[in-house]
Amino acid sequence: MTVEMIFVGTELLLGNIVNTNAAYLSEKCAAMGLSCYFQTVVGDNAERLSLVLKTAMKRADIILLSGGLGPTEDDLTKETAAKVCGKKLVMHEISKQAIQEYFAKKGITPTDNNWKQAMLPEGCIVLDNHNGTAPGVIIETDKTKVVLLPGPPNELCPMFEESVIPYFEKLTEQVICSQTVKICGVGESQAETMIKDMIDTQTNPTIATYAKTGEVHIRVTAAAEDKKAAQKLIKPVVKELKNRFGNSIYTTDDSITLEQAVVDLVKANEFTIACAESCTGGLVAARLVNVPGVSEVFKYGVTTYSNKAKRKVLGIKKPVLQKHSAVSYQVAEEMAEGIADFAKADVALSVTGLAGPDGEGDKPAGLVYIGCCVKGETVVEEYHFSGNRRKIRESATAAALILARRCLLEYMSKVTFGK
Repeated sequence: MTVEMIFVGTELLLGNIVNTNAAYLSEKCAAMGLSCYFQTVVGDNAERLSLVLKTAMKRADIILLSGGLGPTEDDLTKETAAKVCGKKLVMHEISKQAIQEYFAKKGITPTDNNWKQAMLPEGCIVLDNHNGTAPGVIIETDKTKVVLLPGPPNELCPMFEESVIPYFEKLTEQVICSQTVKICGVGESQAETMIKDMIDTQTNPTIATYAKTGEVHIRVTAAAEDKKAAQKLIKPVVKELKNRFGNSIYTTDDSITLEQAVVDLVKANEFTIACAESCTGGLVAARLVNVPGVSEVFKYGVTTYSNKAKRKVLGIKKPVLQKHSAVSYQVAEEMAEGIADFAKADVALSVTGLAGPDGEGDKPAGLVYIGCCVKGETVVEEYHFSGNRRKIRESATAAALILARRCLLEYMSKVTFGK
């Protein structure tokens, strides 16, 4: 089946907000085996939205619309979709009651325009919204299913998971299953080269690569008569990927992030971890703090941006900074060892570099040194990242987590071999 996506909102066209819904819905639809060939962003204009929707209905089995379900006059998605599909809007009493209860819990009296959200296309399938006031809607026509979703991601994502995915699964006799193999420390082009033969000969399952900052994700998707049969098709492909990528694979669980994998290794060794950052300004600590339960092992995260902070907090000697500069192998090494000593942590990370846009002397923007100290053994790596300031900082953050994982695995290997 084919799916087409329409994102409604003038604020999207103006760049006032980032369209994260597009990335989310694309990924979810791909995982279900739905083919998406077109995505459109349209402003809050009924005439243009009508034109876009009519065009989409000529070429796709499913239309996903996001946004424009609010209570104000410029929220026109539902009204426009109903008109295009030849449906009248009628009051949906259950939705009206849900809206009333939502405001009552907050101690707010709803205004008249709030009831606009309970006016729904006749005969539609109503999708409950447990995180807001706008119900979702599915309009079924002879050829197309038109799905209307609220714009806020904290409403759209749970609604899609709870109601839309089960609805899609009923539309086909086949079951689509997928598994993601997540790789770090290997570039996208290298990863694709390593599995080119598998991609060239793929049928069912299919294999697709997705580049992330510092990572490559390989999604294996299979179609079969039931979930068990689909998983049986996926299993040998994942096994072959494990043979080819080895320890570069940090998980085959889609819910596990790189920072989660690092924290899991720290916990498995009954270690603690700390980090000292300069150019990343706390991004490494922020990634680690994303992980639930990290408080059991995360001791300190300090941003020693100035040389004075590096000296006072981490104990780096002034002559070292003067001789080698803050962006150097020697300083990264002493930063890692300094925070390990200060925090009494088993694992310590350090990052120092030039995020740009300008370099310093003969040191270019993007030059970053990252150190990792595990039980007194320190490794420092030199990196050269490209892109703007934000991209360099994000790349350095991912590289720090990858280095921490590598050093932990090497430490565990030594300990196991010693035994």
